[in-house]
Amino acid sequence: MAEVDFNVENIEPVIVHGPDAISQRDLMSPYVWKGPHDHDYRMMVRAVPRMGETGDTGTIWYAKSDDGLTFTATDRPAIAPGPGPEDAGGCEDPTVVQLPDGGYVVYYTGVAADGRHGEMLYAAGPGIEHLKKKGVAMASTPSEGNVKEATVDRTKAGRWRMFYEYAANGASLIGLATGPDVDGPWQHERQPFAPREGMWDNFHLSTGPLLTTDKNQPVMFYNGATEDARWRIGWIAFDAEYRKVIDRCIEPLIAPPPSPNRLATDIAFAASVVIAGGHIWLYFSRADRALFRATIRRYGR
Repeated sequence: MAEVDFNVENIEPVIVHGPDAISQRDLMSPYVWKGPHDHDYRMMVRAVPRMGETGDTGTIWYAKSDDGLTFTATDRPAIAPGPGPEDAGGCEDPTVVQLPDGGYVVYYTGVAADGRHGEMLYAAGPGIEHLKKKGVAMASTPSEGNVKEATVDRTKAGRWRMFYEYAANGASLIGLATGPDVDGPWQHERQPFAPREGMWDNFHLSTGPLLTTDKNQPVMFYNGATEDARWRIGWIAFDAEYRKVIDRCIEPLIAPPPSPNRLATDIAFAASVVIAGGHIWLYFSRADRALFRATIRRYGR
């Protein structure tokens, strides 16, 4: 298989217009995908109270754009906390899967009323504005707590793979599960890759979006961090069935700009990938408050 490499050609801010319930909040987890027409882009995004404010840990909104940079949100959240206890504290981290029949499955993190315990939940429906909550998609286990941040793909062989973030021994790590369909049932597999000692991703890992234009060598733009949670975006390439790592970046692909304040939130976190006009657009959040789009070029070595 061919080795790969990437570089960043451009980074632009993503703007979201909408009611005060979204425009007056910080934004994270921009899951963007192409709509059925040219110049038609859709996004689900998490809106969180600004620093110092209280409230839920997030609501999930649906927005549209004709250029992939400026989006307009609907009048109300697509997924909001409650009424059940499993997400009464907040709704986070949307991942959208489009079905062949035109329907949608949306994986998201439900936070309990205590604001601490999270579980991977899912909603489904014929359209994003007609979703119904379906309950737990993948439960946490004694060894893998706070399961969240789904990344889902159907391989060439027809089986589904779900990458997810989980907590263990004070670290965030990435797990892998397999299933016969988009909504499982999911069976836990081995850890697909691990932190690397002495590197920028030596302690924490979290899932990111998959670039699957080459199904023989899918690539994940994953999130990695040191123990003090300085998150950067890197990439890792797999074989067709995600059984073997083919290649992995040495340095991060995207890092936040330097800050004079060492205590400032130092996070760049990838959420989605869109192919548009031959370009690779990687959507990410910075400092858990603002959205950006990076234009990425892929190279063969």
